[in-house]
Amino acid sequence: MSKEKNFLTTAFGAHVSDDQNSMTAGTRGPVLMQDAHLLEKLAHFDRERIPERVVHAKGAGAHGYFEVTADVTKYTKARFLSEVGKKTEVFARFSTVGGEKGSADAERDPRGFAVKFYTEEGNYDLVGNNTPVFFIRDPLKFSDFIHTQKRHPATNCKDPNMFWDFLSLTPESIHQVTILFSDRGTPATYRNMNGYSSHTYKWYNHKGEYFWVQYHFKTDQKIKNLTRQEAEHLKGSDPDHATRDLYEAIERGDYPSWTLEMQILTPEQAKDFRWDIFDITKVWPHSEAPPIKIGKLVLNCNPLNYFAEVEQAAFCPGNLVPGIAISPDKMLQARVFSYHDTHIHRLGPNYHLIPVNAPRFAPEKSYQRDGFMRVDGNGAAGPNYWPNSFGGPEPDPSAAEPDFEVEGFAGRHAFNHPNDDFVQAGNLYRNVMKEQDKQNLIGNIVAHLGGAQKRIQSRQAAVFFKADPDYGRRVVNGLGLDIKEVERLANMSQAERAEATKA
Repeated sequence: MSKEKNFLTTAFGAHVSDDQNSMTAGTRGPVLMQDAHLLEKLAHFDRERIPERVVHAKGAGAHGYFEVTADVTKYTKARFLSEVGKKTEVFARFSTVGGEKGSADAERDPRGFAVKFYTEEGNYDLVGNNTPVFFIRDPLKFSDFIHTQKRHPATNCKDPNMFWDFLSLTPESIHQVTILFSDRGTPATYRNMNGYSSHTYKWYNHKGEYFWVQYHFKTDQKIKNLTRQEAEHLKGSDPDHATRDLYEAIERGDYPSWTLEMQILTPEQAKDFRWDIFDITKVWPHSEAPPIKIGKLVLNCNPLNYFAEVEQAAFCPGNLVPGIAISPDKMLQARVFSYHDTHIHRLGPNYHLIPVNAPRFAPEKSYQRDGFMRVDGNGAAGPNYWPNSFGGPEPDPSAAEPDFEVEGFAGRHAFNHPNDDFVQAGNLYRNVMKEQDKQNLIGNIVAHLGGAQKRIQSRQAAVFFKADPDYGRRVVNGLGLDIKEVERLANMSQAERAEATKA
């Protein structure tokens, strides 16, 4: 029996007679409006590009699994963490943050590290970065910060004055800036970097006890970074090197993996903790909150189609499962809204029905209806409201998280934790970085900060000086600044320093 031919069709299944020649009036045209096949192709082509992510636009992803390796049931009742050896399907996406889709993988930039767990209780999204801290701790500053990492409104070029003007006026950024301008700011590949929740989350168990936790995915491939010179070469010679590396590693069976370590504090420990545990610009020092190993993340399957699975993948910190909840971290609270909101803008109100985003083992049972791209049964004839007496899904009281106490007056409160923003950045410089690391850090800063105005250079150098005098002096020397002027600025308050260095 002859094999049935594979005929080309329209989007609705009608066979296409000719895919090379438009329907025209005579051989020379014009084209006829009745050519439905042509109009369908052009209309779809016009809409092939969905809006680019505002941040994390350039990325790569893969499927895999997460396996529990330690008993954590005393901390959380999440079912996917309920027994040693249990495996959960995942999809992970890695990305740069500030660049557009066409930007180079070797840019100096934090790297996104997002994991979607397809659990039996619904999808759980963990959205983090390759750094344990962030530039700011209040979401009111976020859009302004991102604007400075993008392009100048007049020149449409990256602008060091914008970049450093904001950071020098936002000294809470010093910890992340120090990490970013070290060689950790340019990971060699996505496989050779860690991933962190950065934020604090709440875990709770069947007894209603809760704990504050942070996630650390430690690469099993070992940390490997690029120097500034290596990164500059790669940006020109192979701008997609990290995207290609991840795909090819999985294709050849060299599956990347990460060991998940958790830092866990009881509410009592958190009250007396030296650092504000909800301040994303600070780490929990390992000596004060020792991490414990609890699991393994393995990526072993490449996407069949980049657009369908990587570009349309949508992660949101608000996608939680019983046993895991949000903390009072201001940045995290805002991200719960912002991520979902941007996915609705980018992908539509039914983005949760796209296969890569849809829950695999806990079907949606809600009263949300209609909207663009509603591609399932849309609830059929079932009720679209609650309460109802027609057998519709009802709330499950057992899914409630335990209460925790909040207090205070409503208002716009300035950060007032007693530990300042310079201690941890200074400790990183003094106690962690080796001499070569320091030299690379200073070289990277000078190369970038050198493009900003002198007044901005001096203001930012004063911030480095406050973290560590040697740190500041080396930047001053590299930029050829007046050390006495920088020391004078370092001894001022932030408001005085800003006033003294106005344009």
